[in-house]
Amino acid sequence: MSEAKESLHRAWDEMLAALGEAREAIDQPEWMPPPGSDRNLAEGYRYLMGFVHAGVERAFHSDPLRPRFRNALSDITRGTIDNADAIYFYAPIDGRESYRLRGEMGDARHWRGAEPAATGRRAPHYMIFEVSQGSMAGDSGDLSELRPGMKTQTGMIDSGAIEVDEDGSFEILLAPQRPDGYEGNFVSTLKIVDRPHPVDPSIGRERYATLVSGRQIFNDWAREDPVHFEIERLGDDGTPPEPYAPDRAARDLRDFGRIVRNQVRFWNAFWTIPMGTYGIREGSIPGVAFPRNAFNRVNSASAATGGGMATNLYAGGVAELAPDEALIVENRIRVPPSYVGFQLSNLWGESIEYAHRVGSRNGHQSHVDDDGVIRFVIAHEDPGIQNWLDTSGHREVFMAPRWAYSRTPDPEDWPTISARKVEFAEIREHLPADTKTFTPDERRQEIAIRRRHVAKRFRSF
Repeated sequence: MSEAKESLHRAWDEMLAALGEAREAIDQPEWMPPPGSDRNLAEGYRYLMGFVHAGVERAFHSDPLRPRFRNALSDITRGTIDNADAIYFYAPIDGRESYRLRGEMGDARHWRGAEPAATGRRAPHYMIFEVSQGSMAGDSGDLSELRPGMKTQTGMIDSGAIEVDEDGSFEILLAPQRPDGYEGNFVSTLKIVDRPHPVDPSIGRERYATLVSGRQIFNDWAREDPVHFEIERLGDDGTPPEPYAPDRAARDLRDFGRIVRNQVRFWNAFWTIPMGTYGIREGSIPGVAFPRNAFNRVNSASAATGGGMATNLYAGGVAELAPDEALIVENRIRVPPSYVGFQLSNLWGESIEYAHRVGSRNGHQSHVDDDGVIRFVIAHEDPGIQNWLDTSGHREVFMAPRWAYSRTPDPEDWPTISARKVEFAEIREHLPADTKTFTPDERRQEIAIRRRHVAKRFRSF
């Protein structure tokens, strides 16, 4: 057997071993999976295969010198309590280089605070690009990656600041420094930090970005369309990559197994320990751990939240409901955000399937009562009101409200959110008289809009 063949056999065997370790995280208690009901087990295997799908792209098809944008999460790779309103995207970069990002889209006047266009197709409700040094959340497989300083954001720009031409096109320059005289959209790929790296002293204080990522967030699913954009390294003359070689293949095989195993292990540990999903334990974060049928304190995106969108405020909790129970949620907003949303997920962090069910709502999809409060009803069956959130039959679901602010307000002006459990048969007694009802036909129409939008959002051609 040739040396290359032996090397690839070893790498393949190591990859299979890592995938086996990832599988163990589905049902072995030491890896802290959700309770082992038949449905949780079945969904756990689907969840694992989502990381397999994403891991192939990440391990075998990442080239910082010739980057391409890919979905970090999607309707077939759901996890981390993903936002059903969002496209999550990423591309690897080398922060020592410079890149040009281009895109075209529909009408974006709402990005400047104007009323959205009355007719025609529109840009996403909100969009953000974040540039950072460090791996994706969960890649280490160890909660120590949550320590401050392990990752560094070098810059960001969102739709409140992106300059867009009249034809709907835009460009963003990503580079270590803004060129003299350059006045267009710019995001730095370099940040000089004040403190040494908390683990690796060989990493200097000059942090060069390794990743550009972000979100496209949709509010009106009937009229807002995805933006298709591209990225190119400045100075790229079209030179192809080196021919694929055994040492590269062996590395990619090992990286693939490592990514899948570590992601599953990390997120199991994240929900169990700092988020306290199954009860407070050593390592649970006071005020941030998830309570039952209630919410933790509203907090800004940080390492403690597992990352998240830089402009978001988050809260979270677990709804635990018997078949004849419901949870009424009251969302009170003092300062209007750029975006408001509410998502449910299973205990793996997979969002409730959102093309054919209504397990999420945003500001456009929600009725606001006369007193300015958004009231949701979480229940296993449709109670006949607009703001229903469907558990899809899960007795326990994660709840994840989000509020996005281009400029974060002072904490005293942050939104507040609360919940109370009621009998399903008594829901109407706990809601205002102006609560918007929904007929079965209106629900079918609502889901038809969702189905068409998701098909367009994640089309492959």
